[in-house]
Amino acid sequence: MARNAVRLAKDALNRVVGWQVIFEGRNKVLKWPSTLRMHRFENREVRRLLSVGGPPATATVAVVIPTYRRPDGLAAAVRSVLDQTWSDLVLVVVDDGGGLDETTLPKDPRLRTATLSANSHVLGLVRNVGMRLSESRYIAFLDDDNVWEPDHLELSIGALSEASNLSGVYTALRRVLPDGTELDVLSVPFDRKRASWDSFLDCNAFVARRSRSLMFSRMPRPIGLLPREDWEMMYRFTRRHRIAHVPVPTVRYLVNPSSFYTQWDKDKAADS
Repeated sequence: MARNAVRLAKDALNRVVGWQVIFEGRNKVLKWPSTLRMHRFENREVRRLLSVGGPPATATVAVVIPTYRRPDGLAAAVRSVLDQTWSDLVLVVVDDGGGLDETTLPKDPRLRTATLSANSHVLGLVRNVGMRLSESRYIAFLDDDNVWEPDHLELSIGALSEASNLSGVYTALRRVLPDGTELDVLSVPFDRKRASWDSFLDCNAFVARRSRSLMFSRMPRPIGLLPREDWEMMYRFTRRHRIAHVPVPTVRYLVNPSSFYTQWDKDKAADS
């Protein structure tokens, strides 16, 4: 009976607050020292990279790809960005201390690479570095094991241009297995209440207007620590910014069990 009462209380709390919100609050209390340490590391790396690489790269849209020792996937991701129908872009590839071999990447003046001095193992930090090495009106993100359809940026920026009250949009993801088999299409209209307990937000599909609040958590999030950095940034961002869903699949998202940063769909298990 006591166990049932506890379960009912947990269910009620989840409905009112959302398990992801609760877990994130706990994480911030427990992991603030390492978060602060990573924030300082990020600042040092940005200063160092700007001093050796020159001023921030500029374009209408900046695309950030974090990478770590995945040359084949990275090459495909980079090509899918450079082949976009929207060509006014700068692509910043940030290597998380993995020894990036730049000769494996295409030669293109829109491509800029940077390598961190040490492996941070913090996806949010790596993305932040990429954003801070660029200047643009819009920001987009892609991981090194995913690819975009050619019209991803054109469709997303078009939607933002038509709605000045929107700060960001996210498209649908076509999720595929490593053998190329299509698993499903993730397409969920934005609902902030639902986002408090359901993991349907992913930054590979997200394009936003650049703003000071568009920044990722520096908290180290090893596999098993929930929620993930995509959820944290987008949930926090939508406190004061309006976003909308474009229900067109423009991202091929690899459901990859060996992913360095994330394991897709493990989040929902935490709610059971």
